Amino acid sequence: MTDEMESSKPDSTEADVRRRVLARTLSEPNNDGDNQSTYARSKSYPSKPESNDDNNELMDAVFEMPTKCAEQAKEVGKLVVQYVVDHSHLPHWLLDNEFLISGHRPPMPSFKQCFASIFRLHTETVNIWTHLLGTLFFIIIAIYFITRPSSEVHIEKKITFGVFFLGAILCLLFSTLYHTVYCHSPKVSKLFNKLDYCGISILIIASFIPWIYYGFYCEFGTKIAYLLITITLGTGCIIVSMWDKFSAPEYRTCRALLFIAFGLFGFVPTCHYVLLFGFKHAFTTGAAQWLVVMAVLYITGASLYAARIPERLAPGYFDIWFQSHQIFHVFVVAAACVHYYGICVLSKHQSDIGDCRKGVLPSIHNAFNSVYQ
Repeated sequence: MTDEMESSKPDSTEADVRRRVLARTLSEPNNDGDNQSTYARSKSYPSKPESNDDNNELMDAVFEMPTKCAEQAKEVGKLVVQYVVDHSHLPHWLLDNEFLISGHRPPMPSFKQCFASIFRLHTETVNIWTHLLGTLFFIIIAIYFITRPSSEVHIEKKITFGVFFLGAILCLLFSTLYHTVYCHSPKVSKLFNKLDYCGISILIIASFIPWIYYGFYCEFGTKIAYLLITITLGTGCIIVSMWDKFSAPEYRTCRALLFIAFGLFGFVPTCHYVLLFGFKHAFTTGAAQWLVVMAVLYITGASLYAARIPERLAPGYFDIWFQSHQIFHVFVVAAACVHYYGICVLSKHQSDIGDCRKGVLPSIHNAFNSVYQ
């Protein structure tokens, strides 16, 4: 009998322990579904229930943090992509580049929405910012240049350079406005598209004027002739740009070729300059090398724009970044900066020449003497 009682003690003790563990586990809160870890925490800190609650709240906050971050990331993402659509969902008047598959803005019949989209990511974001920053850059340079004292920068130079600054600012500003509001409505899109192409013609005219003026500084007849031809060709490009059909996508190649042909006209006075003053003088004092670099940048950018490279090679991969129009914009700003540097170098030739009348009047006097002798 005694042996039976002694043999039953371990069993009764073990059963008693199990009952106490189970009772303690059920009496304590269990937020994570782990009874053993809950019991361990309660047994480790039996006299500090408040500390246990603080720890639980801290752990809950830590576990909730990734969820909150994910929700915030979704909210930020909505600012970027909630309003963009695929190319197939665009109306016919917004269809332009079929190789850009996604990331397009839908029609936004509000100028406020259009300008707010400047700070969001879509197919036109880089196009807007490249020329917007270029506009601000040339405005700052123009203000600094024109406000210099007359003792440092002569009024004649301010006017000549001012023509170039005005052309660069108008071209880049019209482009910025077009890429910002062209999704407003068909009427607004056509209007600013025309202004965009007019701006390109204005920039080409404004780029030729200072170079011709300083390059043929004492060649008055030649200078006037080239200036008149440049203005006439530029006016013709502006008139063609005002034609409604000219802005249609099927005329993309024609547009590029027209402006390339107008830009290539610059090689005519350049070759004349080389024949008149010599090759070495043209590519040192005449800064013709910078004119060539500018032309290469313009032609390369326009060619990529017309061929839609690189998005044509991988449709959908260049919807937001590095599309042909963006590359063209970067090349336009770079070419304008190169041209500005070139005419700065060329304008120094004026101080070397001095007053043209000192060289012209003796030549006329010698010509009369040779006739009457």
